[in-house]
Amino acid sequence: MSVIDINEMLTTKHFSAVSLFAGAGGLDLGFENRGFNIIWANDIDEDACKTHRIWSNAKVVQGDIGRIDFEDIPRSDIVLGGFPCQGFSLAGPRKIDDKRNKLYRYFVKLVGANHPYAFVAENVKGILTLGGGNVIEAIIEDFSQKGYTVYPKLVNAADYNVPQDRWRVIMVGFRKDLNVSSFEMPKPNEYKVKLIDALKNIHNPNYKDICHASYSSRFMSRNRKRGWNQVSYTIPAMAKQVPLHPSSPDMVKIGEDKWRFGNNGKTRRLSWQECAAIQTFPPNMEFAGNLTSKYKQIGNAVPVKLAEAIASSIFDVLNACVHLEGAQEVLGVK
Repeated sequence: MSVIDINEMLTTKHFSAVSLFAGAGGLDLGFENRGFNIIWANDIDEDACKTHRIWSNAKVVQGDIGRIDFEDIPRSDIVLGGFPCQGFSLAGPRKIDDKRNKLYRYFVKLVGANHPYAFVAENVKGILTLGGGNVIEAIIEDFSQKGYTVYPKLVNAADYNVPQDRWRVIMVGFRKDLNVSSFEMPKPNEYKVKLIDALKNIHNPNYKDICHASYSSRFMSRNRKRGWNQVSYTIPAMAKQVPLHPSSPDMVKIGEDKWRFGNNGKTRRLSWQECAAIQTFPPNMEFAGNLTSKYKQIGNAVPVKLAEAIASSIFDVLNACVHLEGAQEVLGVK
C-alpha cells in the first residue's frame, strides 16, 4: 500500500469525548470548537444539564454520577471534567475508595475502565499546595496506576483570550502506550483581551439580569472593581460575589481587609450576560434556570477560550499518535 493510500485512510480524526461534572459545558464547548465530538455528558445540576442540551448534540444525563451504571457510559477517545479534592485524608492511609472522595473516585474509575487515549481534569490553583503538595502527588499516582502519564499545568485564562484573571490547574493525562513524553500548553498571548473588548457588544442589562443582593462583609473585604482597560477579576459561581461593572466608581480602601464604594457614580455588579461574555461563552447563548442558577453555571464553567487552547494542544498530540498507530496497523507493524 502506498503512502498516498495510507494518508487517504488516516484523515484528521474528530475525537469523541465523554464529560463528567460537565455543568453548562464551557470545557465541552471549547473542545467541540477544536475538533472533538462530545457524545455523552453528566452533571447533577438540572439547570446546567438543560443548558448543555441547548447547544450540544451530546446525550446529557442529569443525576448523581454515583447512581449511573458505568456500562451505560460510552467509550470515548478522551474523558473531560473536574473533581473535588476536599475528601483526601493526609493523616492516615490514602484510599481511592474513601467515601469522601467519591466524585474523584468515579473520574478515576471511568478512566481506568474505558481506557481513553487521554483525559483532562480542571481544578483550582490551591490543589498544588494542598497538604504540602501531597494531594496532587496522590492524584498523579492514582492515574499512573491506571496507565496514564499526567502533566499538571498551572495556567491563567487571561493568557488565552479570556478577559479575566483566572488561575486554574489543568491536569492532562495520556495513556502510557502512546509514549507521549511531554505536553505543553500553547504559548501565552502577549495581548490581553480587556473588559472594554469583552463588553462592547453587550446591551445595557435589564434590572432582573443583575444580582441586587446586599453586599456582605466578605464582598467588602477587598477591591472588586477592574477598569475598562483591564481584565476582570475571576468570575465566581456565587451571585453575591460577582465583581463590579467597570462603570462603577472605584472602591476605596479604608482599612485592612475593608473597603467602601466610591461616591462618584452608580455601583452595580456585572449582569449574568456580562459574566458569560467574560467567560467567553458565545454571544446570545441561552442559560436555563433563574438568575442565581445562571450566575452559578457561568461561574463554575471553564472559560470557553481557555478550553479551546487546551483542546488545540491535545488534538495535535492525539492526532499524531493515532495517525502513527493507524499507519502501523495498516502496514502490519502492530
